[in-house]
Amino acid sequence: MSTKEQSIISLIKSNPELAFRQILKEHQQMIYWRIRKMVLDHDLANDLTQDTFIKVWKNLSRFEGKSALSSWIHRIAINTALSHLEKEKRQRAHMEQFEEPIVAGEQTITSELVTIKLLRALAVLPPKQRLIFSLKYFDEMKYDEISELTGNAVGGLKASYHLAVKKITEFLNED
Repeated sequence: MSTKEQSIISLIKSNPELAFRQILKEHQQMIYWRIRKMVLDHDLANDLTQDTFIKVWKNLSRFEGKSALSSWIHRIAINTALSHLEKEKRQRAHMEQFEEPIVAGEQTITSELVTIKLLRALAVLPPKQRLIFSLKYFDEMKYDEISELTGNAVGGLKASYHLAVKKITEFLNED
């Protein structure tokens, strides 16, 4: 472990803001390139780098020093990028099932039409149900995470999501 890293680790308890600024200065470019090699896209790499350092900041007080600080940060970066790639893969697989046109009677339904109908269905939902549905369905968040984000009880979130799904299903089945 380098002396720079040791001084940053000692700052974590006494002055976490300063420690974080030094971590950012020291590791940001290296983390960006680590992620960029995984995702290939500049803007996405920037976003995931930012997500990584948000996670570093939130968990800085939990760093125990069992591994090198740089290893810990790299692990967070790699897990962030892998999670994103896995989510992207699942979304692509989900959308691929709609790539083949669906023939219903004399109507041909494409993924574009399905997307348009879903967006129209979302537009008629009350804002709270739209938010809950979007966070749960599109962002694949758990109810506990949504509860923390919105300040609503898990039971209420489940009810809102259920109602949203029911309304969307009714809307999609109207034609």
